[in-house]
Formats: sequence, C-alpha cells, structure tokens
Amino acid sequence: MAGGKETPRQKMIGMMYLVLTALLALQVNSAILLKFQFLDESLMEVNGKTVNDNAGVLTNIKSAVNEGGNRSSDARVLNSAQEIRKQTSEMVNYIRSIREKLVKETGGMNEEIANQYANPSAEDKVAMTMIGAANANNGEAYKLKDKLNAYAKFLKQYNPSMPAQLANDGKDDPVAKNDKSQRRKDFAELNFGETPLVAALAVLSQKENEVLKYEADALQKLATQVGADIIKFEKIFAMARAESKTVAAGTKYKADMFIAASSDAITPTMTFQGKPVKVVDGKGQVEFTASASNYDAEGNSKQTWKGQIKINQNGRDTVFTVEEQYVVAKPVIQVQSAAVQALYFQCANELNIQVPALGATYDPSFSASGGSAIKGAKKGLVTVIPSAAEVKLTVSSGGSTIGSESFKVRPIPKPEVVALVNGRPVDMKRGVPASSFRQVTLEAIADDGFKQLLPNEARYRVTKWRAFLVRNNRPIDQAEFNSPTANLTNFASKATKGDMVYIEVVDVKRLNYRGVAVDAKTGRDLSWNIPLN
Repeated sequence: MAGGKETPRQKMIGMMYLVLTALLALQVNSAILLKFQFLDESLMEVNGKTVNDNAGVLTNIKSAVNEGGNRSSDARVLNSAQEIRKQTSEMVNYIRSIREKLVKETGGMNEEIANQYANPSAEDKVAMTMIGAANANNGEAYKLKDKLNAYAKFLKQYNPSMPAQLANDGKDDPVAKNDKSQRRKDFAELNFGETPLVAALAVLSQKENEVLKYEADALQKLATQVGADIIKFEKIFAMARAESKTVAAGTKYKADMFIAASSDAITPTMTFQGKPVKVVDGKGQVEFTASASNYDAEGNSKQTWKGQIKINQNGRDTVFTVEEQYVVAKPVIQVQSAAVQALYFQCANELNIQVPALGATYDPSFSASGGSAIKGAKKGLVTVIPSAAEVKLTVSSGGSTIGSESFKVRPIPKPEVVALVNGRPVDMKRGVPASSFRQVTLEAIADDGFKQLLPNEARYRVTKWRAFLVRNNRPIDQAEFNSPTANLTNFASKATKGDMVYIEVVDVKRLNYRGVAVDAKTGRDLSWNIPLN
C-alpha cells in the first residue's frame, strides 16, 4: 500500500484500509454495516479529489510541453501521460459500473431513508454477483481481478514502484497469507465471500483508490521530465544564521533570521567539497574536522567551505551553491605539571595536557621525539620518559595534530650518602668509642626537590660497600656487604684506641617508576675514615 514517502492523504487512506480489513473480520451487525458505509463514502470522496488532482497534473504537462515548444521528447511524455489517464479512467469506470450493478442487484436505495441502501447486507446477492454460482467462478470479481492485474502490468512501465498485481489471492495477500482459513481463498472469495453489500462497496472503492494512487505517482514522474511538477513544501521551519556564535562582552551580536522549507516530493543530492553528504529530512549534514595552517595575531584563521545542492526540477537538474565562512581558533595546549620547565632524564615525568578549546571532543594521543610518551588512563594524562637533552611532545586529537611543546631535560640530582653507627650520625672528628662500634648503616638520600616531584623515581639504596679495620695505616681486618646495614661486632672485638675504620661505597642503585634497579650516579668517591677512641 505505502511507499517510502507518502502524502497526508495517502497516509489517511492507508489507515482506512487497515480499518476496513479489521471490520471484515468481525461479525456483521447493523453498527458495523454503518461503519462500512462510512468508510466507503470517505474513500469515494477522496477518490473524487484524486481524480481531479490527476487531471490537473495532465493539464500541467500539456501546458509545459506547449511552453517548451512541443519538442519531440516532451511530446512523447505527454502521449504517455494521456495514455495513463485513458487507461485509468477506463479502469475506474469499470469498477464504478460494478458498484452500480451490486446496488441494483441488492434492491437499490432505500426509498424511506435518504442515502441508505435498501438491503445493506445482502450477502447472498453479493456472492452471486461477484463470485457466481457454485464452482462456476464466473462472477464479476474474476473479471475485475484480470483487469486490475492487467492495469498494474501496464502502469509498471511508467512507475517502477507499482506492484506486480493489484488483485491478490489469499496466499499472496500480505494480511490473508498469515491466516490458515483465508490464504486458501482466491481473490473473489477473499474479498466478496460472505460479505455484505456495504463492505463489498468499500472493497471496490479501496481498489479504485489504489489505481488512482499509482496513477498519481506515474503522472508525477512524467511531470518532472517536462517541468510540469510543482514542488510543495510540507515542512516549514524557522532558522537563524549568526555571524559568530562566540561574542565578546561589549560587542554586537548579529544574525539573520529566516524561514526555510523542505519537501518530501523531491530528494536533493548534496555534496560538500565534491563528496556526498548524508541528507536527513531534507537537510544535509555537513561535518568535518576543522584545520588551518596560518593564524593571525589573535590565534584565529578565517576559512570557507563550499557545498552544492542539486534537485531534479521539471526534468532538469538545478544546482544551488552554498558558501559559508567560519573561523578556526588555534587550540592552546595547556601543560599542567609541577615540572613543566624541564623534565628529568630517563624518568617517568607525568604531565597533564589539556586543550580547553576542543571541549568534550578532545580525544588526545601523544608522540615524542627525544624520548617516549605513554598515554595515561585519564584524558590528557601522559608519561614522558626523556632519552635526550630535549624532548618534543606532539599532541593530536581525533587523528588531527593540535601542536607541539618542547621541554628541556635535566640530569637526575646525585644522592647524598651518610653513615650511621648504631643508628646515629657519626662525628668524623671525634670518632666513635671502639667498644661500642657495632652496627653500621649507609643511607642514600635523594635530593629534596627531585623527591617531591618524582617520588617513585627517588628511591635509593646502597647495595655494596666495604669496611676495613686499620691500625698504623695497615688493615688488620676487612669485610664486604651487599645491604645497607651490617654488624661489625667482629671489628669491635679487635679494635683498640687509635684505630680507624675505613668505609668505601662500591655501588648505589635507584629504583625507577617500574621498580627496576638502575645504577645511580653519585658523582664522587664515597669513603670515610671513622676514628675509634
């Protein structure tokens, strides 16, 4: 029944058809008979208007052909339109002749009640007229089926959306085929078996409506070929176009306000920069990633995009050009970190990179030269690990490059190593009593500033050191340790006043952000002479 796009009138007819189908399935009573009559009269009223509309389209085609100089191509279109109108008129007249015959066979009109049938039910008369005697299959409905389907075959050459058949048996009918008792019936039995007069008339008016609907579609297609079609805009809406959506306080806001419209009767083809644009409800959806290469002193770049809208009007393509200006604002990269001035060499420097101008569309990715960049779990977070004296971090969003930021790279501050005896710092001038020289701990302490910025990188440990018990500049005992703390009770048992303990740091390690131990540069020889007294 319905195509992809229908006029309000066609939608109304579709609803009437559904109601008609539902009523046919109900048990017949006087109230339902009145509803059938109402449907029939409503359909016939619409059909009359459609006949006039279709005749008007044919008149428009004639006028357009005359105005065009009666070109041979236009004349062929006119001949086709006239043939369609002729075949349709014959089909409609035939259907109406069946209506008249049915009314006559069932007793005509009621002489006492205006606009009422003498016998609105008369199922037996309807069956005899439309189906025929038992097993004869010679009623009017069989002739009607052949004529309707012949008309559909004729019209399909002008209207490709025309169905192959207008009169279906139960097995082919979209509704009846789902009902076991109905799908075995042929067209005549399905539409006119056990059917009261008013219902049969409603079926006939519905078939007439289908004929007129498809004729209208075919004539409209022919009209577009010669310029006789009239575009009717069903959707009218208000629009406004501003000079700029961003206005500074104290400046004027300017905009144009106007009425726009779209039509279901035409399907415009729209392109942007030569590429097709998706069209929804008559409006093209233009979407692209804004970019610019040159910006003014204020960080703005004026750009222009062009599009085309093409409609087939009067059989000819009409092209409208759209040109719009827009301003691309240079995105400002904001680096949020306590260490934005310089990064630490071979350390995990965490940065928060934001581009406020992009708002919710900001979808960052990062790349680095002079180091590596690891994208964080949250939007904008990135860890930069420098491997050179300078790192250049490039920021992109949605596949488009936003810009780059360069960072100087500073070396890791050297740790300070201190010696503790029995948990206390050693006074190198006064020394330590020989009898109490027991536990020695070597602590590697990170630079305060480095530790505050990158606590996960500022974890040091003395992993190897040596101790020598020295008397008169000669070692009398020695030991090597692989942990920061060692027990030197053995030295204390041998030591006398005036001896010295010489401590030499061999290796210091730093745990990086991955928990991997790496060599820590201490920058000088770390050794002490601790006097024993």
